[in-house]
This record gives sequence, structure tokens and C-alpha cells, in this order.
Amino acid sequence: MAHILYFGKLSSIFGEMSETADLPASISDTAALRTWIDQTRGFDGVLLHPSVRIAVNNEIVPDPSPVSDTDEIAFMPPVGGG
Repeated sequence: MAHILYFGKLSSIFGEMSETADLPASISDTAALRTWIDQTRGFDGVLLHPSVRIAVNNEIVPDPSPVSDTDEIAFMPPVGGG
């Protein structure tokens, strides 16, 4: 099972900071994963925004990058500061 983490406002939208999930066989990269989670977890397009970064096994990766059912995947919204 993949361990999926949601940081910042993404955890507020989802209602949890993390989950474990069996990825469908059709999910082989971050782009497909982003779409699948957005559609099935009620993110209403938020995860599709390019400012939401993804880390796979503690390394920030570009879209698309390979993912597997054994990875730890983190979704990170943009960080504001001032």
C-alpha cells in the first residue's frame, strides 16, 4: 500500500493528514495519481494545480514521475510568507 501525506491546507480539505491506499493498476506516475486522488478524495481540482508539489520517498519530483504501490507520496501546497 502507498502511504500518502497531505500537508498544509490539503490536510484540511481532505480531513486527514495521511492515508494508506492501494493504487489502481492504471496509476503508474504522479500525473495519473494526482488526477485519481483529486477525483476520488473530493479535492475539487485543488491537486491539479501546478503549484501543488509532490514528493516521492522524500524527494520532490517533477510531473510526471514514476510511482508504485510501495512509495510514500506527499502532496505539498505552495507556502506563503511575508
